[in-house]
Amino acid sequence: MTEPVAYLVNGVAFNDINRAKFYSDVLKYHKKIKIGVESLVPIPLYTDEQLHQRVKMTRAEFGEFKKLLSVGISTIYEAFDLIDSDRGEMDEFEQLYNRLFANSVNEQAKQQIEFAKLWDSLSTCLPEETIEIVPEKKWFVHKKDFNGDYRFLKISAKDLSFNYKKNKAAYFETKEEAELWTNPLTEAVQLAVEDE
Repeated sequence: MTEPVAYLVNGVAFNDINRAKFYSDVLKYHKKIKIGVESLVPIPLYTDEQLHQRVKMTRAEFGEFKKLLSVGISTIYEAFDLIDSDRGEMDEFEQLYNRLFANSVNEQAKQQIEFAKLWDSLSTCLPEETIEIVPEKKWFVHKKDFNGDYRFLKISAKDLSFNYKKNKAAYFETKEEAELWTNPLTEAVQLAVEDE
């Protein structure tokens, strides 16, 4: 949890804990207040994350989002229309289409509202300030070797093998798909596709 960026002491807001404590101490020392001491304890109001919420996107979604910005459209309606008309078929906005239009109705509404708020915030901020890149996660099959290192399942046309390089490993969209390839010595795990 991040530290609060605003505090309240006896109805006065401060953006620094030290100033809030100082104000509280001054009030206590001068006994200028007739109410209980509990009102003089600095109360956290909100964190920076709550004040400036960031939208989480994968690197692929962010790339498509930047491409969408470069097309020169100006309204959120045009953005939704362009993404929906692509329908993920022309691979231009496939990731954004899947995010905004390929889920349940409730999930679509939630994602579309979040996207609209992001679009609106671009008038005052840069995309890099309002978007947090989260690693794309997939399901891998791995096993521990005798050294304690993990080896990942690699599927090729010739054979199945295990190697140490995750970027060469087979990955799956769902846990169920990955579990089809497990045995008692291996397990399915969800990991970031790209190393940070």
